[in-house]
Amino acid sequence: MDITVIIFLLVYLALMLGYLPGFRVDRTGAAVIGALAMIGFGRISPEAAWAAIDYQTLGLLFGLMIVSGAYTVSGFYPWVAAKVASMQVSPPALLAILIVTGGALSSVLTKDVVVVAMTPLLVAITLSRGLNPIPFLLGFCFAVNTGSVATILGSPQNMIAAQTLNLSFTGFMKIALVPALISLPVVWATVSWLYRNRWTLDTVSTGPATPAAAPVENPPLDRLETLKAAVITVAIIAAFVFTDWPREMVAMSAAAVMLVNRRVASKDVLGTVDGNLMLLLTGLFVVNAALTATGLPEKVIHELQAAGIDFSDPATLFLVITGLSNVVGNNPAVMLLVPFIPHSGESDALGAALALGTGFSSNLIVFGSLAGIIVVERAAAAGIKISMREFCRAGIPVSILCIALALIWIAILT
Repeated sequence: MDITVIIFLLVYLALMLGYLPGFRVDRTGAAVIGALAMIGFGRISPEAAWAAIDYQTLGLLFGLMIVSGAYTVSGFYPWVAAKVASMQVSPPALLAILIVTGGALSSVLTKDVVVVAMTPLLVAITLSRGLNPIPFLLGFCFAVNTGSVATILGSPQNMIAAQTLNLSFTGFMKIALVPALISLPVVWATVSWLYRNRWTLDTVSTGPATPAAAPVENPPLDRLETLKAAVITVAIIAAFVFTDWPREMVAMSAAAVMLVNRRVASKDVLGTVDGNLMLLLTGLFVVNAALTATGLPEKVIHELQAAGIDFSDPATLFLVITGLSNVVGNNPAVMLLVPFIPHSGESDALGAALALGTGFSSNLIVFGSLAGIIVVERAAAAGIKISMREFCRAGIPVSILCIALALIWIAILT
């Protein structure tokens, strides 16, 4: 077997399992090692490797992460969590509020930043009220995943698809917004029914480090910085909708404005950027380019098309990306497929199919999305164990219902 294929398979095996068997190498490490191995073995030249890295997508993602991170540094996320979770309402009503909040935030801000900021706060606040944190954490996680499909801004995979297929902001949203909105009551109804008798703290066992004994100290809300971030977010969306300026330049310019500050240290805002994700994508650009140079992916795609799998059909693309994203992950799945999707008048529909497929299937298993991993790991650090069985017990029915919803919506559109 060709060394290029071997390296590619080892990298994607690590993406599937979360680590490289026999080594302490995680997904990001595997992608970086794979890229360097492709160059070292001469399977791609250094010049070609640099050219393969899509700086436009990385620039867009980096800029939007900076803007989203500004909300963390300004104390906005803790303020929202405290306001919402402290409302004197019943547990099902509180869950509904958190689901709407998660869906709304993830549609205009990078969803992974939202989950990182909100998870420990939700744990602390629910425990302080004597509530079982698990249904609220799962509901929030599911809503973030499904709500993020509404716009290009919602997730890295949306941005990758948008940049590669040159999707319009409004065209994408017109197709993806409705199912994203409908998914939120689906998440609420499913989680509410499954946890209808398990809302209180005495129905869950916590670990030794219970945050109820040591409340989280949150930074006070900096209203001026939050207002600045909000104005810049609105300006980004307006530029995406009403101008043809390069999106990556808009996002990077917005990031520069956020970093020029007399009140907040730039290192604090930069610290919110997911560097591992940036390195993961960089490595995968090189690994995928090396494999593409062999002609093997094109051959496989042509054989699949000959077998009746039409990647220009939104429903077919939705089903393919749904399965693939739960094997290798959302971002790698989109990166693998987008080079072979036709750039036609149906690009907005195809891009939305990619977003719906990855977002709506993300809740099947813990490792179906980075948001799921973040919620489980951060909850565990706070003394709350969410097992794979517990996650799937709610995630599988949520995903099945949302996938069915998306297929109906796509059928209506086509």
